[in-house]
Amino acid sequence: MSPSRRYTKTHEWIAIEEGRMEGAVGITDFAQKEVTDVVFVELPKMGKKIPRGGEIAIIESVKAAFSIYAPAGGEVVAVNHSLDGDPGLLNRDPYGHGWICQIRVNDPSELESLMDDKTYEAFLADGGGVPGHG
Repeated sequence: MSPSRRYTKTHEWIAIEEGRMEGAVGITDFAQKEVTDVVFVELPKMGKKIPRGGEIAIIESVKAAFSIYAPAGGEVVAVNHSLDGDPGLLNRDPYGHGWICQIRVNDPSELESLMDDKTYEAFLADGGGVPGHG
């Protein structure tokens, strides 16, 4: 079964396969378009414990630096070192090879408050993420 993605209002996603406690974290297509050309990613350290909403990474683009937040609390169990040599993966493949890290989720109930695909699309359609909206 393929993992299902859940989304935050700050445009991060987490993909966890049913029955597992670990999932990949990244930024949404909407976020990568807003950030524009990513030139550097500060990845989290392996084993770092991060609370839900805690800063998990920093992305630098030609525009500015952006903090990326954990969709759920947990421990970093993998990082995507491909981003070290090719940070543009975040722009080209935000839902695939452009993942940032994997976390082992402490409390799976935290995932229940995140948006599913349909809810996230509606959030964007309602202006979510645009200053003055959402």
